[in-house]
Amino acid sequence: MSLSRVRALAVLGGLLLVAVIVVTWALVHDRQARGGLHNTACPKGYVVVDTSLPAPADIKINVFNGTDQVGLAQGVSDSLKQAKFQVLSLNNDPKRKTVKGVVELRYGPKTVGAAQVLRAQFLIDQDAPDEFDPNRTDDVVDVVLGQSYKQLASPTEYKQKIGALGNPKLPDNTCAAN
Repeated sequence: MSLSRVRALAVLGGLLLVAVIVVTWALVHDRQARGGLHNTACPKGYVVVDTSLPAPADIKINVFNGTDQVGLAQGVSDSLKQAKFQVLSLNNDPKRKTVKGVVELRYGPKTVGAAQVLRAQFLIDQDAPDEFDPNRTDDVVDVVLGQSYKQLASPTEYKQKIGALGNPKLPDNTCAAN
């Protein structure tokens, strides 16, 4: 074997060794597999919330009309059913509140991730007004349609928005279960 071939094999072996070391270090120090920055223990007084992003078929919603536009909840409900959401009920807003924006989401600890999926469906941002109730025990999100509502996201817009939103922002005094 020539000297240049031996030298090339030595360099290749050295690079392979460095690659193995880097991969091993990355696997040992990977924080994503252990829940990222979230603590496994929740501070006293904090509420544990589910931040996992469920598929639309796994999300239960109530659709409420927060406007004076007749039939809005029915039309949106039909569109959400086509997008595979589980629509449980539709009605006028029981709080009789006029929603000025696109939509107001009302949810509890079990549906923080589901609310994020709905934000993408309605093309709204993380900091859009919503109503998180830490005492709510059901797994349903109330969708209250507002005066600025025009239409749901197309499948492409939805995928882009869910990617842009990323993981849900934790409500105050909560910590992630996952």
